[in-house]
Amino acid sequence: MSSRDWSDAENDLVVADYFAMLADDLAGRSYKKTDHRRRLLPLLQDRSDGSVEFKHQNISAVLMGLGEVWISGYKPAANFQESLVDAVARWLAGNRIHHETRPSQPLRPGLVEAGAIFVGAAPTLSNQLPPKELERLQQIARKFDVAGRDERNRTLGRAGEELVLAHERAALVGVGRKDLAHKVQWVSEDLGDGAGFDIASFTPKGAPRLIEVKTTNGWDRTPFYISRNELAVAEQRKQDWCLFRLWNFAREPRAFELYPPLDAHVSLTAMSFQASFH
Repeated sequence: MSSRDWSDAENDLVVADYFAMLADDLAGRSYKKTDHRRRLLPLLQDRSDGSVEFKHQNISAVLMGLGEVWISGYKPAANFQESLVDAVARWLAGNRIHHETRPSQPLRPGLVEAGAIFVGAAPTLSNQLPPKELERLQQIARKFDVAGRDERNRTLGRAGEELVLAHERAALVGVGRKDLAHKVQWVSEDLGDGAGFDIASFTPKGAPRLIEVKTTNGWDRTPFYISRNELAVAEQRKQDWCLFRLWNFAREPRAFELYPPLDAHVSLTAMSFQASFH
């Protein structure tokens, strides 16, 4: 079997095959990986079943770095050719509908109504990937500006805020504070951006809870943008403000919360500068 690097043509074929399986996976349709490999192998340059299987794991890792959904049955393997990253990027560029329509699709029956989000622990040094793998994925995220893509995706952002709004109301009703649940406000929808938070909610004791929602279809370490104004409000309202990071949105939304000071949890990098005349 061939030990040569995969050509662009081979990468394009295996990437297209992967996304065909992913489409079935997300839609809940049954498919057989062995059938996909059987049809794919004759089109490749003397590759083995195992090499195709591993290439699919590589694609999962690339999608992880891109903050995209991947096939859970293919565990991400980060030791991939750089040309594979380009092949995945080519497929996504030619199939924009793949990520433009997905956030508006229903998640699970009754999910928004129930406000059910699993809120777990934030990423820490103790549960991160090995340093070399993490850096590889972070390089991909920087190269393709994954944080900026999510920030510009208003459909994704609005859907995430709507889900968190339902979550907050349901949580308050669940602890017997229906009176407060009725007062929870979707600030960014009602008043527009600029407040430094998206949702004005409450703790069970009635204290203000100002929530900035950041949503991604990617994994929990997908980078995100935060504005100067949001940071300023976080500093001014330390006791009230929190960042609600919603991830894995397209498949099964999960979340964690971060509280000021944010630089205790994440590295804040200046991405642009304001220029003014002397």
